[in-house]
Amino acid sequence: MTLVRTKIHYGWAVLIMGVLIVFGSLGLARFGYSLVLPAMQTSLGIKNTHAGALATANLIGYLATSVIGGALASRFGPKAVITAGLSLAGCSMILTGLAHNFYTIAVWRAITGIGSGASNVPVMGLMAAWFSTRRRGMATGIAASGSSVALIVLGPLVPYILSVFGNEGWRVCWLFFGGVTLILALGSYILLRNNPSELGLKPVGSDTDTPSVAPKKKGLQWGLVYRSKPVWHLGFVYIAFGFSYIIYMTFFFKHLISEGGYLQEAAGRLFMVMGWFSMLCGLIWGMVSDVIGRKYTLFIVYILQAIAYSLFALWATPMGFTISAIIFGLTAWSIPAIMAAACGDVLGPRLAPAALGFITLFFGIGQALGPSVAGAIADVVGSFYPAFLLAAGAALLGAIGSVTLRPVAKSPEN
Repeated sequence: MTLVRTKIHYGWAVLIMGVLIVFGSLGLARFGYSLVLPAMQTSLGIKNTHAGALATANLIGYLATSVIGGALASRFGPKAVITAGLSLAGCSMILTGLAHNFYTIAVWRAITGIGSGASNVPVMGLMAAWFSTRRRGMATGIAASGSSVALIVLGPLVPYILSVFGNEGWRVCWLFFGGVTLILALGSYILLRNNPSELGLKPVGSDTDTPSVAPKKKGLQWGLVYRSKPVWHLGFVYIAFGFSYIIYMTFFFKHLISEGGYLQEAAGRLFMVMGWFSMLCGLIWGMVSDVIGRKYTLFIVYILQAIAYSLFALWATPMGFTISAIIFGLTAWSIPAIMAAACGDVLGPRLAPAALGFITLFFGIGQALGPSVAGAIADVVGSFYPAFLLAAGAALLGAIGSVTLRPVAKSPEN
């Protein structure tokens, strides 16, 4: 009698760790801000313009490492860069909770963004190394669901902390966010591996299970990244997502409370509902992009997000807010997942982190502009609805840019 032993590929462990890394680097470090924002504004006495500026400071920090994070990961390996990035983000979130004025908080939010960029960009590129081309969209989609986990957890948790600790509750939230992120940094150091060859494995979904040896180190061909027209085109399309979604996410909770008549607990529940619906969006749309192509999938997603932003602005009722949250949730993190897969398609697994970092520069520019513009509009007009309509317009431009993408040739490293 012969016993057949089956081993679970280590790539799945890397993928699970990837979900947790995104949970910390984006879910806690960025989206946690949306939930604590009303309490921070009340405690610090800041206007919407200043609230937008704090978000922009965080996103400028993210922008600063969006390019070099991927480049450093390609040079030194994703594991080291991700661990350092999470450690920096965790420490700066703790210091955000201990700060007492707008300018100090702005500095720590910027440093948090630096750590987020140094960890999130390489982890998405890491999926290209551990998963074959036909599984890459699925893998990046699952990794992106870490943000959904954060919405589900933080939706009910943050309002509870705020109700227990009162005016200082937002500080407790930042201390909690930072502590969890530091634990995730330790987990990354212990569990992550830079590529399958370190363990004598092939990528998940590879045609052969024959173990491979580590490839010889050679200089990275940076020109393949910066001279690639498809990479530039992806970058310009990515701007639209950065600008539009960050307006929606930053002021979602604030708008529900200040203009929608929601209590914190009810707004938190809708935030959680959006998280549940977004749970599989990266996986679903990543797999769809594996079948129908990246450009058509991007077009569909951008159109759906434009509808979600428009509903949030124009249908100011519980029904309208709920439908908007569900539609956005169904597509929320799909675009970064598709972009990560597209970079692997264009330039291959080794240069994928550098390419993703490069196009994240464009994404970061959109993100950095969005909150400040939206906050200033809200202070001038007295409402956030024009800002959400602006986000819808940007998403439509992204849809137009997506359908003009051209099919790419086989990547030079595949």
